[in-house]
Amino acid sequence: MSVPVIEGPAFDEAWFAARASAGVRGLKAYDPGHDLVAFRRRFGNDVLVELGSNENPYGPSPRAAAAIMAQLEVLHRYPDPLGGDLKRALAAKHGVGVDRLMLGNGSHELLMLLGQVFAGPGTDVVFSRHGFAVFALATQAAGATMRIAAPLPRDGAMPLGHDLDALLEAITADTRLLFVANPNNPTGTWFGGEALDAFIERVPPEVIVVVDEAYAEMADAPDYASALGRIERHPNVVVTRTFSKAYGLAGLRVGYLVAAPGLVAVMERLRESFNVNGPALAACEAVLDDEAHLRMACRRNAEQREALVDALKARGLEVFPSQTNFVLVGFGREAAPIERALTDRGVILRPMGGYGLPDCLRISVGNPDENARLLAALDEVLHEVRG
Repeated sequence: MSVPVIEGPAFDEAWFAARASAGVRGLKAYDPGHDLVAFRRRFGNDVLVELGSNENPYGPSPRAAAAIMAQLEVLHRYPDPLGGDLKRALAAKHGVGVDRLMLGNGSHELLMLLGQVFAGPGTDVVFSRHGFAVFALATQAAGATMRIAAPLPRDGAMPLGHDLDALLEAITADTRLLFVANPNNPTGTWFGGEALDAFIERVPPEVIVVVDEAYAEMADAPDYASALGRIERHPNVVVTRTFSKAYGLAGLRVGYLVAAPGLVAVMERLRESFNVNGPALAACEAVLDDEAHLRMACRRNAEQREALVDALKARGLEVFPSQTNFVLVGFGREAAPIERALTDRGVILRPMGGYGLPDCLRISVGNPDENARLLAALDEVLHEVRG
């Protein structure tokens, strides 16, 4: 029996986009980088060197696996909708009340939700030119206006980092949110505690300052300071963090937010029910209790980051300061051919053209073997390019 064809418009992407909200019509989907699943099939897990997603090569605490296994017997039950045990563990770790915490399906969800709740048409959101890509997505999806501040000059003492003065100058009477990342993705740069305090003091109290600290556990610079200690005195400050990086749980997608109880209460009105699954809740609580494993991973990351930076500089490349598990590298020429040649050799890095840095690649800090294989492939490619 044949199904009659209904005559009418072409139901393509453009047709549906025209019926979407204004913010979504001009939006581009978040770019996660390469299709890693396809590359794993092509090269095999033992050959592929994945250094494009800022993952922790040392993995999570072994306690995470044990906690997940215990959850397998209750997969037919919904998880705790409040995430109570995990929030109590986080509250104890950070010395805050449980009512100051909100859990998300990664900090990505929380950043998007902040835009949805506090921004919208007729308002604007401020962030830096080289800030995390989700800042722009959250703003556009909410239908708000982007106020993009210029970064620090490339030849500065802390090049390409946030220019805090420029961010302040970008604030208008319509500004509702201001996003910063410290340390920053994709540059790896940071600003110190004194600069943070001076900055927060100058932001109008009606503007919500969101400090994304996805890499905070890895920062060991003497002047680095978290914004967590500023929330009590500045209720307009919000901190987002994640279990994906230092804790090695990227596959479970859990982030959290620390803020004033009133802000959390308003955001809870829109939070998706059961947004963090049961095994993820249990695993995150377990890794919080293994400080030794966290410190080991951060120590090894710092050691390998220093060694990788030295090796890249020895090859005549521009390497920017970093307090994260990645480094931003300038090649002095269009980096796309270099990135493609490395990909053909099974080495996956992150291109930076979308951030306005076409001569740069972002390189995650791997373990000693991964970094050695990266450098060997890079030597081949640089020889070809320079030859």
